[in-house]
Formats: sequence, structure tokens, C-alpha cells
Amino acid sequence: MKNTVIRIAAIMLMLGFSVSCNLEPETVDFTAQDGRDEVGASAGKSDGPFSDCELQQILSWVNDQQSTYERLVSAGIHKRAATHIAAYRAGSDEYLGTADDQLFATIQALDTVPYVGPVAFRQMAAHVAPLCQNTSWETEVIFSPQAYNESHLARVTALIDGAQHSVDVAIYSFRDNGVFEALQNATARGVSVRVLFESAHKDKNDPEGTMSAKLEDTGADVRYVNKIMHHKFAIIDGPRLSSLEALSGILITGSGNWSHSAGTRFDENTVIINGHQEALLRYQQEFNLLWNYSRDLVWNNSLEWFASATISDDMIVNDPNFDALFTSNNFEIKHSATYGPTFTIVNGMNTVSDRLVELIWSANHSIKVASGHLRSRPVSQAILERRQADPMLEIVVYLDGQEYISESGHNKQTQKVEQCIQDAGDSESKQQSCMNKGFLFSYLLQEAGVDLRYKYYSYRWHYSYAEQMHNKYMILDDTTVVSGSYNLSDNAEHNTMENIAIYRFNGFPELVSSFVQNLNSIWVTGETEGLYAALMDNIQNGTSNTFPIVFDPMALNWDEVTALKAAIRAYCPDINSEDYRKNPQDHRVCERN
Repeated sequence: MKNTVIRIAAIMLMLGFSVSCNLEPETVDFTAQDGRDEVGASAGKSDGPFSDCELQQILSWVNDQQSTYERLVSAGIHKRAATHIAAYRAGSDEYLGTADDQLFATIQALDTVPYVGPVAFRQMAAHVAPLCQNTSWETEVIFSPQAYNESHLARVTALIDGAQHSVDVAIYSFRDNGVFEALQNATARGVSVRVLFESAHKDKNDPEGTMSAKLEDTGADVRYVNKIMHHKFAIIDGPRLSSLEALSGILITGSGNWSHSAGTRFDENTVIINGHQEALLRYQQEFNLLWNYSRDLVWNNSLEWFASATISDDMIVNDPNFDALFTSNNFEIKHSATYGPTFTIVNGMNTVSDRLVELIWSANHSIKVASGHLRSRPVSQAILERRQADPMLEIVVYLDGQEYISESGHNKQTQKVEQCIQDAGDSESKQQSCMNKGFLFSYLLQEAGVDLRYKYYSYRWHYSYAEQMHNKYMILDDTTVVSGSYNLSDNAEHNTMENIAIYRFNGFPELVSSFVQNLNSIWVTGETEGLYAALMDNIQNGTSNTFPIVFDPMALNWDEVTALKAAIRAYCPDINSEDYRKNPQDHRVCERN
């Protein structure tokens, strides 16, 4: 699909206007218009006749690539104003949809355009007024694990089945046949599908038979970026070509990949938002950035790449109850003569972790974390400092069992960091690198008195049987939820493309309440069933020849995990043998001694 290109001068000639150096129409008698230099909006928004929302929506509308001269006039904007707005947007080449297009950075910049005065502003305000009156949107949250038919995978399939014109996907892992068939059916009925796919990075070397190639065979365009694509979001019928489509578009985002395990085994969350303007525009802006600087899979040569329309920050109307941040902000874009567009880290940028630390310090009553990992030094230190500063503050942290580390293991990793720093000498960059190397912080948190539990399901972790705690969310004061693809680690901040969305209760009451309820539920996993006591009794007092070392998930604190691991070692002499270590997938039970 080609970008829309419109010749402003040609339109004016077609309408009988003569084109002078300032593009001012000379032969048409306009009524109810503005003088050339009349002021339409005062410098101070609060002092003018228009609301903040109306002014923001006006700016978003006139900056939209679809806001051509004809559309401005058909919306009721007088022709002199429409002509000069369109001419300004088109830039010096007089074409809209080209590299020299200009955006209005502020409402005052729009006000300086000739013949855009109080009449034009009233007309524009009347056009966007419904957008300020209708602030409703729909949200839905699906928590995993679920039966497949109730999972986020089934819901994503249904939403793609309803797509009318476009689907944009940014995904780390994608193996679900139901979603694949939905995308295949979508392209067959003429829906434009674009996929930023982490696996394409590897699949490019030998595409045949891969999911990337299968997607391209359906007509979906698949590309990749040079950094890890860890997003898990999709935009259906969103603002790909026009910002106004955000009002009816659908955003799917969260922690869940498109795999059977994510839907039916792991603890995940998937948020679906329909018609929230800022959310759709923020995520479309992120997708467009990555797409415009992506690399081609090179498989289906009939697919034609096209650049995305520009969505500037000035086009996005801010909702005080929503925000979204992306680690792409930590990178600058360069061009490699060999490889093409390349995202390169900017030293000192910590876009997401800085905001998380800020939110942690903003909490008044409680901080609740549900995360597969906790390896971010800034976030962990902020939690520890909050615990020390305010012992009465409720802090609960729920992690995957991978994050457990023994006291001796913690001492070893601490010594390793200290030695690394010593070896780094006076190099601050090397010292910082030492501090950010996969340090596990759970031992320090529980030692500091943080109420911490692990989702524990096996003595030794292996992906084939892991029932992971794969959520990535934080709840502040039970009124603010932060959720997305972002793992709490330096790797997520500086090596991968990630997102977080921030939802506040005033705008998303049901969504926030759902996350609070979910944490309350997973926090006591296996507790009602008495799984821990039963497993310990089986290990220590059982009469069978074997006992499980892969078991039903339980929410256990550090002391309980330590005791369980000690019991398994005591009654399973082979547990640390070379075979058990190298091939954990082959050993789900152990012969007792």
C-alpha cells in the first residue's frame, strides 16, 4: 500500500484558484472567514474559549496525513484556512506524504498560519468536539493459564478474524496455529498484515519451512530489527494511516507470547483496549519506528514494503490516566553499509527503569510486584531503599522459581561482582557493566524483610516442563498498574525492544481491580490444597521408590524453598549428578535413597 501523495497546487488549480507565491486563492468569494492575521487562540490555553482537549484534538487532527484540503473543507473549515493549513503541511515541494511534510508543533504555530483565525478555530473545535465528549473505551484483561478456548490465544484469533483493513504485530514468540490461521484468513480477504518477529532474525539464514516464511507465504510482510524483539503487542485496524482510526482501533498488549504454553501453562496477562486514542497512537508510533528501521526477511519478493505515516508526539492527546514507555527510546538509529538500519544503545539512557524507580518512590501504601525476573539493579535498590525508609509500607514480590538463590550462591555472585569491579580499574563503563551482569536480587530482598515468594514447580528449571510465572507487572497503592513485556533486568533495558503501559484507577477501574485480584490469587498458589506440606511429607516419609522433583506449582517463601531443596538433596543422592544436571527434562522423579 502506497503512502498518500497529494499535490496541493494541483488541487487549487483544479478548483479554479491561481497559485501565487503564498498559495493564496484569488478568485473565490468566501464568506464567514478570517482575516489574514487574525488570532484564533490565545497564547494561554486556559484563557481561551476552547478546552485543552479541543485544542489537543485540533492539533492532532490537522497534523494527520489524511487531513487533506478536501477533508478539511468537508469538515466545515473555510477554504482560505484549509488552503493554507494544507500548504503548510505539504512543505516546500507542495506534496503531502513526502519527506518534507511539516507538522504543527504547537497550537500557536497553527494560529500563525494566514487566515486561520477565530472563525477557523471555532469550525475546527466544532469538528473535534465529539472526540472530547466521547471519552469511553473498552478494556478487557485475560489472565493465563486458561483452557485454550478461554485463553488470550482464542481471543486474539477472534479479534484478527474481525479485522477490516490492517493488522500490525510485534511479537517475540509465535507458534499458535489458531492465530496463524486467523492471519492467513485476514490476508486472503485483503487485510494488510505486517509482522515484526524476533524469530525472523534467525529464520533469515534459512527461511524455508519457518514460521516467518509461512507468514510471508500468506501475504503478511515479516521483518526484524537488529535488537531482540521482545514486544508482545498487536494493533488491529489502528491508526496506521490516520490518527483518527485510533478511536476505533484495537490494541492487544501484555506479557503473553502467542504460544500454547503462554495461554495454558504460564502465569500471564493480556490487555485488550478498544478505542483509547492515546494507547493506540503510542503503540502505533512504536511499531512505525521499528518498522521504518527494520530489515527484510527476504522470502516473498512480491511483497512491497512501505513506510508508515508519521505520528508525532504533538498528534497524541495525553490522557492523565494512561502512559506508555518503550526501550526503543534508549537507542539511536544508524545505517550499516553491510546490514542496513541499526539500533545502537545511547549510554546513560534508562527510559523504563527510571520511570519504574519514580513510581516505586511515589507509592504511599503498597508496592506489589509480579515478575518472572528481578535482576534490575535500579528497581531492586529502589525497593530495598523504600523498605528501609518506611518499614510499614506493604511490599510484596512474587517471582518465578528461576530467581531463587541460596545464601552461598548469593555470596558467590557478590564476590564475582566485587572482583569484576576490581579488575575494571578506573573504567566507569566497565564497572557499570560489572554491576549489571544478571545479578539475582531475591536473597537481598527477603533478608531486608520484603514479603517475597516464588512460583516453585521443580528442583531444577527446564523449559519443557516449566509452568512459569511469566507476568511482568507492578501495582502501586492498588490504584496504578504497570504492565507489558518488560522484564526487570538490565538486559531488557538495553538489549531488547520492550514496552510498559501505565494504567490508573480513575481511567481504568476494572482493569486495575483485575490485576489486584490476580495478584491476590497467585500469591497463594497451592496453599489451599496444602501442596507444600504434602510434598515434604512424601519426600521425607513416603514409602514409594520415587518422589517427584517436578511438581504442581506452589507459592513459597525463601525459607520454604531452601528447606524443600535440602530435603530433595537428602533423599535423592543423584539429584546433582552430571546426568541430572545436563538432562533435567529426562528426570521428573527421583529414586529415594
